[in-house]
Amino acid sequence: MIADSQHTGLSLPTPDEFAFKLSQKLREKISLAIMENGGSIGFEQYMQMALYEPALGYYSAGSSKFGEQGDFVTAPEISPIFSRCLAKQCQQVLSEISSGCILELGPGTGVMAIDILRELERNNVLPGIYYMLEPSADLRQRQQQNVKNEIPHLEERIIWLEHLPEKKIEGVILANEVIDAMPVKRIVFDHEIEEYAVTCVAESGDKTRFQWIKKEFDQKSMNFVQELLDTLKESLPTPYTTEINFYIKPWLNSLNDILNKGLILISDYGYPRQEFFHPQRHAGTLICHYRHHAHDDPFLYPGLQDITASVDFTAVAEAAVDIGLHVSGFATQAHFLIACGLDEFVSDYEADDVSKRVEITHQVSKLTMPGEMGEKFKFIGLTKKLETKALDIQLIGFNFIDQRARL
Repeated sequence: MIADSQHTGLSLPTPDEFAFKLSQKLREKISLAIMENGGSIGFEQYMQMALYEPALGYYSAGSSKFGEQGDFVTAPEISPIFSRCLAKQCQQVLSEISSGCILELGPGTGVMAIDILRELERNNVLPGIYYMLEPSADLRQRQQQNVKNEIPHLEERIIWLEHLPEKKIEGVILANEVIDAMPVKRIVFDHEIEEYAVTCVAESGDKTRFQWIKKEFDQKSMNFVQELLDTLKESLPTPYTTEINFYIKPWLNSLNDILNKGLILISDYGYPRQEFFHPQRHAGTLICHYRHHAHDDPFLYPGLQDITASVDFTAVAEAAVDIGLHVSGFATQAHFLIACGLDEFVSDYEADDVSKRVEITHQVSKLTMPGEMGEKFKFIGLTKKLETKALDIQLIGFNFIDQRARL
């Protein structure tokens, strides 16, 4: 996702009265959890509640999140070309699997599914089923309405899920900007490894505010982090703050359990480990999105803003290998889109009017330029039982430049 600029909390737009009251209710619920836990909770729990608390969390409540009326814009909403490129990668895999399906995790507004299905229909490679896993009832309703408006003739191919399918599937699992929204532990290295927890402090009247507090790290987590640090080539300056996602391996394991054969295609913003733990990244990667402004205060308007952390793609690759998946490719978003026929799709619009060509050029720039999404966002392909003539299938999205060596 991208936001327009960096801002401090003081310059952010003020929410309306209804939204503010919802945020206050969530604030009270988090404060209660803090009191019941002896005065603090881990940031992991705070982030979980801020994003996913039923009826109050950012992804559970009904406010607009995507596009111009929301808080950020994702690649599928910038241009249909993004989804058409993904469709080309899906087409390759579906051609290897009879009656294959697609499972999209966190479909947002549904625009990516709509554009992928349109492209696959043009090429006569429609999946048997397109699953859309969406726990949010509000978002699910918006997706269903968009599908009905845009591709009503394909609606019967789409099945909405609240949880992963119970039966194994074969085909493609798509996870676009999913991992960055998983709750993370926030830690600091300063002579020893400590965890940043969240406490609440009383202010005037009955008001409270959240603030950071350092706590001892549990031994199991400490050992995990120390092993991770031992793999780094550069020593880190102190103090050094960062985020660790302990959910990656369990999450991948759940996908592996339901995938009999096919591809897990993950796209998100982040870095290989040596870059993730760069000495200059000493303040961590935590970032919040609110009304197209980006800032670093996760305690501002809980439930009304997105909270994310960059992905350690080496951790994704390590977890995949540990559970028996094959890491089949790693590339920047720009390189992946080029490999999947970006230029070909752009040329489709050359016959249109000048204003349309200018618009497409602007969209492609956002998707591919280093200063936009082109290098910050990465793709990683994880395959299972995909073979062609006894050889691992070469995913087309990584044919242009494959950077697995960076992992």
